[in-house]
Amino acid sequence: MTTRRGLLVGAAGAALLVGPGRAARAAAEYRWKWQSFWQPNTVNQLAFERFAARVKEKSGGRIEIEALPVNAVVPPGEMLDAVRAGVIQGTNGGTGYYVGKDPAFALLADLNCAWENPQQLTAWYHEGGGNELARELYARFGAFYLGPVLWGAESIPSKKPLRSIADFKGVKMRAPEGLGAAIWAKLGVGVITLPGTEVYTALERGRIEATDWGTLGMNDQLGYGKIAPHAIYPGIHSMPASDVTIKLDIWEKLPADLKQVLLDETVEFNRYSLETNEKLDKEMVAKRDPATLIAWGPKERLELRQVAQSVWEEWGKKSPMAQKVYDSYVAYLKKLALL
Repeated sequence: MTTRRGLLVGAAGAALLVGPGRAARAAAEYRWKWQSFWQPNTVNQLAFERFAARVKEKSGGRIEIEALPVNAVVPPGEMLDAVRAGVIQGTNGGTGYYVGKDPAFALLADLNCAWENPQQLTAWYHEGGGNELARELYARFGAFYLGPVLWGAESIPSKKPLRSIADFKGVKMRAPEGLGAAIWAKLGVGVITLPGTEVYTALERGRIEATDWGTLGMNDQLGYGKIAPHAIYPGIHSMPASDVTIKLDIWEKLPADLKQVLLDETVEFNRYSLETNEKLDKEMVAKRDPATLIAWGPKERLELRQVAQSVWEEWGKKSPMAQKVYDSYVAYLKKLALL
Protein backbone atom coordinates (compact mmCIF):
# COMPACT_ATOMS: atom_id res chain seq x y z
CA MET A 1 0.00 0.00 0.00
CA THR A 2 1.28 3.46 -0.84
CA THR A 3 1.48 5.57 2.30
CA ARG A 4 0.81 9.30 2.55
CA ARG A 5 4.47 9.77 3.48
CA GLY A 6 5.49 7.89 0.34
CA LEU A 7 3.36 10.17 -1.81
CA LEU A 8 4.96 13.25 -0.25
CA VAL A 9 8.48 11.91 -0.77
CA GLY A 10 7.68 11.01 -4.35
CA ALA A 11 6.25 14.44 -5.06
CA ALA A 12 9.31 16.12 -3.58
CA GLY A 13 11.59 13.94 -5.66
CA ALA A 14 9.68 14.78 -8.82
CA ALA A 15 10.00 18.48 -8.05
CA LEU A 16 13.75 18.12 -7.61
CA LEU A 17 14.07 16.29 -10.92
CA VAL A 18 12.57 19.24 -12.75
CA GLY A 19 15.61 21.29 -11.74
CA PRO A 20 16.36 25.01 -11.78
CA GLY A 21 15.05 27.18 -14.60
CA ARG A 22 11.84 25.16 -15.00
CA ALA A 23 8.37 25.63 -13.56
CA ALA A 24 8.81 23.12 -10.75
CA ARG A 25 5.72 24.22 -8.86
CA ALA A 26 2.14 24.46 -9.99
CA ALA A 27 1.87 27.95 -8.51
CA ALA A 28 4.39 30.64 -7.60
CA GLU A 29 5.35 30.98 -3.94
CA TYR A 30 5.79 34.75 -4.41
CA ARG A 31 3.51 36.87 -6.58
CA TRP A 32 4.44 40.53 -6.75
CA LYS A 33 3.44 43.71 -8.51
CA TRP A 34 6.41 45.85 -9.50
CA GLN A 35 6.15 49.17 -11.35
CA SER A 36 8.58 51.00 -13.62
CA PHE A 37 8.73 54.62 -14.69
CA TRP A 38 8.80 53.67 -18.39
CA GLN A 39 6.05 54.06 -20.97
CA PRO A 40 4.48 50.84 -22.36
CA ASN A 41 6.27 49.18 -25.29
CA THR A 42 9.40 51.34 -25.02
CA VAL A 43 12.82 49.70 -25.21
CA ASN A 44 13.31 50.21 -21.45
CA GLN A 45 9.90 48.89 -20.39
CA LEU A 46 10.43 45.82 -22.57
CA ALA A 47 13.78 45.29 -20.83
CA PHE A 48 11.96 45.47 -17.46
CA GLU A 49 9.44 42.87 -18.62
CA ARG A 50 12.31 40.66 -19.76
CA PHE A 51 13.84 40.96 -16.28
CA ALA A 52 10.57 39.75 -14.73
CA ALA A 53 10.35 36.81 -17.14
CA ARG A 54 13.94 35.79 -16.40
CA VAL A 55 13.36 35.96 -12.63
CA LYS A 56 10.44 33.57 -13.05
CA GLU A 57 12.54 31.20 -15.16
CA LYS A 58 15.66 31.27 -12.99
CA SER A 59 13.64 30.81 -9.79
CA GLY A 60 11.99 27.71 -11.20
CA GLY A 61 8.62 29.46 -11.21
CA ARG A 62 8.77 30.30 -7.50
CA ILE A 63 8.75 34.08 -8.14
CA GLU A 64 6.27 35.73 -10.45
CA ILE A 65 6.57 39.50 -11.05
CA GLU A 66 3.88 41.51 -12.81
CA ALA A 67 6.02 44.19 -14.52
CA LEU A 68 3.77 47.25 -14.72
CA PRO A 69 4.56 50.44 -16.70
CA VAL A 70 4.60 54.03 -15.47
CA ASN A 71 1.51 55.28 -13.58
CA ALA A 72 -0.12 51.83 -13.54
CA VAL A 73 -0.54 52.04 -9.76
CA VAL A 74 1.08 55.29 -8.57
CA PRO A 75 2.98 58.23 -10.12
CA PRO A 76 6.78 57.81 -10.40
CA GLY A 77 7.51 60.10 -7.45
CA GLU A 78 5.36 57.95 -5.15
CA MET A 79 6.81 54.55 -6.03
CA LEU A 80 9.19 54.32 -3.08
CA ASP A 81 6.40 55.19 -0.64
CA ALA A 82 4.18 52.61 -2.35
CA VAL A 83 6.83 49.92 -1.79
CA ARG A 84 7.10 50.82 1.87
CA ALA A 85 3.31 50.63 2.24
CA GLY A 86 3.10 47.32 0.35
CA VAL A 87 0.92 48.77 -2.43
CA ILE A 88 3.55 47.45 -4.82
CA GLN A 89 6.35 45.10 -3.87
CA GLY A 90 9.19 46.43 -6.05
CA THR A 91 10.26 48.97 -8.63
CA ASN A 92 12.39 49.86 -11.57
CA GLY A 93 12.23 53.52 -10.68
CA GLY A 94 13.80 56.88 -11.29
CA THR A 95 16.19 57.47 -8.40
CA GLY A 96 16.07 61.22 -8.97
CA TYR A 97 12.34 61.36 -8.22
CA TYR A 98 13.11 60.93 -4.51
CA VAL A 99 15.38 63.95 -4.06
CA GLY A 100 12.84 65.51 -1.67
CA LYS A 101 13.51 62.64 0.76
CA ASP A 102 17.28 63.15 0.77
CA PRO A 103 19.57 65.10 -1.63
CA ALA A 104 21.73 61.96 -1.85
CA PHE A 105 19.17 60.53 -4.28
CA ALA A 106 20.16 63.22 -6.83
CA LEU A 107 23.81 62.18 -6.69
CA LEU A 108 22.93 58.49 -6.99
CA ALA A 109 20.59 59.18 -9.89
CA ASP A 110 23.07 61.02 -12.09
CA LEU A 111 26.47 62.49 -11.25
CA ASN A 112 26.31 64.76 -14.27
CA CYS A 113 29.46 65.12 -16.41
CA ALA A 114 31.46 62.60 -14.35
CA TRP A 115 31.97 59.52 -16.50
CA GLU A 116 33.44 58.62 -19.87
CA ASN A 117 31.20 55.56 -20.32
CA PRO A 118 28.46 53.61 -18.47
CA GLN A 119 30.82 50.79 -17.57
CA GLN A 120 32.73 53.13 -15.23
CA LEU A 121 29.57 54.05 -13.33
CA THR A 122 28.47 50.40 -13.20
CA ALA A 123 31.86 49.52 -11.72
CA TRP A 124 31.51 52.22 -9.02
CA TYR A 125 28.23 50.64 -7.93
CA HIS A 126 29.56 47.09 -7.84
CA GLU A 127 33.22 47.63 -6.90
CA GLY A 128 33.49 51.15 -5.53
CA GLY A 129 30.90 50.99 -2.76
CA GLY A 130 27.92 52.44 -4.61
CA ASN A 131 25.56 49.54 -3.95
CA GLU A 132 26.35 49.60 -0.24
CA LEU A 133 25.65 53.34 0.00
CA ALA A 134 22.42 53.00 -1.99
CA ARG A 135 21.29 50.14 0.25
CA GLU A 136 21.95 52.21 3.35
CA LEU A 137 19.87 55.05 1.94
CA TYR A 138 16.96 53.00 0.57
CA ALA A 139 16.68 50.97 3.77
CA ARG A 140 15.64 54.16 5.57
CA PHE A 141 12.56 54.19 3.35
CA GLY A 142 11.61 50.53 3.66
CA ALA A 143 13.24 49.20 0.48
CA PHE A 144 16.20 47.00 -0.40
CA TYR A 145 18.27 48.30 -3.31
CA LEU A 146 19.07 45.40 -5.63
CA GLY A 147 21.20 47.44 -8.02
CA PRO A 148 21.33 50.05 -10.78
CA VAL A 149 20.06 49.82 -14.32
CA LEU A 150 21.56 52.27 -16.81
CA TRP A 151 20.52 53.02 -20.37
CA GLY A 152 23.63 54.80 -21.60
CA ALA A 153 25.20 58.18 -22.12
CA GLU A 154 22.60 60.76 -23.09
CA SER A 155 23.06 63.07 -26.06
CA ILE A 156 22.21 66.76 -26.53
CA PRO A 157 20.41 67.64 -29.78
CA SER A 158 20.94 71.29 -30.72
CA LYS A 159 20.27 73.77 -33.50
CA LYS A 160 23.92 74.83 -33.66
CA PRO A 161 27.14 72.88 -32.98
CA LEU A 162 28.20 72.76 -29.31
CA ARG A 163 31.87 71.82 -29.36
CA SER A 164 33.08 73.17 -26.01
CA ILE A 165 31.78 74.61 -22.74
CA ALA A 166 32.19 78.11 -24.22
CA ASP A 167 29.64 77.27 -26.93
CA PHE A 168 26.96 76.68 -24.29
CA LYS A 169 27.00 80.26 -23.04
CA GLY A 170 23.68 81.96 -23.80
CA VAL A 171 22.08 78.84 -25.32
CA LYS A 172 18.44 78.35 -24.37
CA MET A 173 18.22 74.72 -23.30
CA ARG A 174 15.64 72.51 -21.69
CA ALA A 175 17.06 70.73 -18.63
CA PRO A 176 15.52 68.87 -15.68
CA GLU A 177 15.57 70.59 -12.31
CA GLY A 178 18.31 69.79 -9.85
CA LEU A 179 21.98 68.90 -10.23
CA GLY A 180 22.07 69.04 -14.04
CA ALA A 181 20.29 72.38 -14.25
CA ALA A 182 22.73 73.86 -11.71
CA ILE A 183 25.72 72.78 -13.82
CA TRP A 184 24.28 74.23 -17.03
CA ALA A 185 23.42 77.50 -15.29
CA LYS A 186 27.04 77.76 -14.11
CA LEU A 187 28.09 77.52 -17.76
CA GLY A 188 25.83 80.43 -18.71
CA VAL A 189 23.06 78.35 -20.26
CA GLY A 190 19.58 79.83 -20.25
CA VAL A 191 17.99 76.85 -18.49
CA ILE A 192 14.29 76.27 -19.19
CA THR A 193 12.41 73.53 -17.33
CA LEU A 194 9.77 71.85 -19.46
CA PRO A 195 7.85 68.57 -19.25
CA GLY A 196 8.83 66.01 -21.85
CA THR A 197 5.57 66.45 -23.74
CA GLU A 198 6.50 70.06 -24.60
CA VAL A 199 10.10 69.58 -25.74
CA TYR A 200 9.44 68.91 -29.44
CA THR A 201 7.17 71.92 -29.85
CA ALA A 202 9.58 74.16 -27.94
CA LEU A 203 12.44 73.12 -30.26
CA GLU A 204 10.27 73.50 -33.34
CA ARG A 205 9.12 77.02 -32.41
CA GLY A 206 12.54 78.22 -31.23
CA ARG A 207 11.67 78.61 -27.58
CA ILE A 208 14.69 76.40 -26.88
CA GLU A 209 17.79 75.71 -28.99
CA ALA A 210 18.88 72.45 -27.37
CA THR A 211 17.60 69.87 -24.92
CA ASP A 212 18.89 67.58 -22.22
CA TRP A 213 16.61 64.59 -22.72
CA GLY A 214 17.73 61.06 -23.64
CA THR A 215 20.23 58.99 -25.59
CA LEU A 216 20.82 59.67 -29.27
CA GLY A 217 18.53 56.76 -30.17
CA MET A 218 15.72 57.95 -27.89
CA ASN A 219 16.01 61.53 -29.15
CA ASP A 220 16.04 60.59 -32.83
CA GLN A 221 13.08 58.25 -32.36
CA LEU A 222 11.16 61.27 -31.05
CA GLY A 223 12.17 63.31 -34.11
CA TYR A 224 14.36 65.84 -32.30
CA GLY A 225 17.13 65.40 -34.88
CA LYS A 226 14.89 66.78 -37.62
CA ILE A 227 14.56 70.18 -35.95
CA ALA A 228 17.79 70.26 -33.91
CA PRO A 229 20.14 68.46 -36.31
CA HIS A 230 23.41 68.62 -34.35
CA ALA A 231 24.07 66.13 -31.55
CA ILE A 232 26.89 65.57 -29.08
CA TYR A 233 27.77 61.89 -29.46
CA PRO A 234 29.09 59.99 -27.56
CA GLY A 235 27.33 61.73 -24.69
CA ILE A 236 29.28 63.92 -22.27
CA HIS A 237 26.91 64.96 -19.51
CA SER A 238 24.25 62.56 -18.31
CA MET A 239 24.48 58.86 -17.57
CA PRO A 240 21.41 58.20 -15.39
CA ALA A 241 20.92 55.17 -13.18
CA SER A 242 17.46 53.82 -12.49
CA ASP A 243 16.94 51.62 -9.45
CA VAL A 244 15.69 48.08 -8.92
CA THR A 245 14.19 47.74 -5.45
CA ILE A 246 12.10 45.34 -3.39
CA LYS A 247 10.18 45.89 -0.15
CA LEU A 248 12.72 45.48 2.66
CA ASP A 249 10.78 43.09 4.87
CA ILE A 250 10.02 40.85 1.87
CA TRP A 251 13.73 40.77 1.03
CA GLU A 252 14.74 39.91 4.58
CA LYS A 253 12.44 36.86 4.62
CA LEU A 254 13.45 35.47 1.22
CA PRO A 255 15.55 32.29 1.06
CA ALA A 256 19.18 32.86 0.11
CA ASP A 257 18.86 31.18 -3.30
CA LEU A 258 16.02 33.48 -4.36
CA LYS A 259 17.90 36.54 -3.14
CA GLN A 260 20.76 35.48 -5.41
CA VAL A 261 18.41 35.09 -8.37
CA LEU A 262 17.18 38.69 -7.92
CA LEU A 263 20.71 40.05 -7.53
CA ASP A 264 22.01 38.15 -10.57
CA GLU A 265 19.08 39.17 -12.76
CA THR A 266 19.47 42.82 -11.80
CA VAL A 267 23.04 42.67 -13.09
CA GLU A 268 21.74 41.05 -16.28
CA PHE A 269 18.98 43.69 -16.55
CA ASN A 270 21.63 46.43 -16.52
CA ARG A 271 23.77 44.64 -19.12
CA TYR A 272 20.82 44.08 -21.44
CA SER A 273 19.50 47.63 -21.04
CA LEU A 274 22.85 49.10 -22.03
CA GLU A 275 23.22 46.65 -24.92
CA THR A 276 19.80 47.34 -26.43
CA ASN A 277 20.10 51.12 -26.09
CA GLU A 278 23.58 51.07 -27.62
CA LYS A 279 22.17 49.09 -30.55
CA LEU A 280 19.43 51.70 -31.00
CA ASP A 281 22.04 54.48 -30.91
CA LYS A 282 24.05 52.79 -33.65
CA GLU A 283 20.96 52.33 -35.81
CA MET A 284 20.29 56.07 -35.59
CA VAL A 285 23.95 56.97 -36.22
CA ALA A 286 23.83 54.97 -39.45
CA LYS A 287 20.90 57.10 -40.65
CA ARG A 288 22.60 60.42 -39.91
CA ASP A 289 24.94 62.71 -41.82
CA PRO A 290 28.23 62.16 -39.92
CA ALA A 291 28.84 65.93 -39.94
CA THR A 292 25.92 66.39 -37.53
CA LEU A 293 27.61 64.30 -34.80
CA ILE A 294 29.97 66.14 -32.46
CA ALA A 295 32.53 64.15 -30.45
CA TRP A 296 34.20 65.97 -27.56
CA GLY A 297 37.87 65.27 -26.89
CA PRO A 298 39.50 64.51 -23.50
CA LYS A 299 40.44 68.17 -22.90
CA GLU A 300 36.89 69.45 -23.35
CA ARG A 301 35.46 66.64 -21.23
CA LEU A 302 37.90 67.36 -18.39
CA GLU A 303 37.02 71.07 -18.44
CA LEU A 304 33.33 70.23 -18.16
CA ARG A 305 33.98 67.74 -15.35
CA GLN A 306 35.95 70.32 -13.37
CA VAL A 307 33.10 72.84 -13.60
CA ALA A 308 30.62 70.14 -12.61
CA GLN A 309 32.67 69.08 -9.57
CA SER A 310 32.01 72.39 -7.83
CA VAL A 311 28.27 71.72 -8.15
CA TRP A 312 28.66 68.11 -6.91
CA GLU A 313 30.55 69.44 -3.91
CA GLU A 314 27.78 71.93 -3.11
CA TRP A 315 25.21 69.16 -3.41
CA GLY A 316 27.22 66.87 -1.14
CA LYS A 317 26.88 69.39 1.67
CA LYS A 318 23.07 69.15 1.60
CA SER A 319 22.89 66.07 3.85
CA PRO A 320 25.20 63.62 5.67
CA MET A 321 24.26 60.85 3.24
CA ALA A 322 24.86 63.09 0.22
CA GLN A 323 28.34 63.85 1.60
CA LYS A 324 29.12 60.13 1.90
CA VAL A 325 28.02 59.52 -1.70
CA TYR A 326 29.99 62.53 -2.98
CA ASP A 327 33.17 61.46 -1.17
CA SER A 328 32.90 57.95 -2.55
CA TYR A 329 32.39 59.19 -6.11
CA VAL A 330 35.37 61.56 -5.99
CA ALA A 331 37.67 58.87 -4.60
CA TYR A 332 36.66 56.49 -7.41
CA LEU A 333 36.96 59.13 -10.14
CA LYS A 334 40.48 59.92 -8.92
CA LYS A 335 41.30 56.22 -8.98
CA LEU A 336 40.26 56.20 -12.66
CA ALA A 337 42.29 59.40 -13.28
CA LEU A 338 39.13 61.23 -14.34
CA LEU A 339 39.77 64.03 -11.82
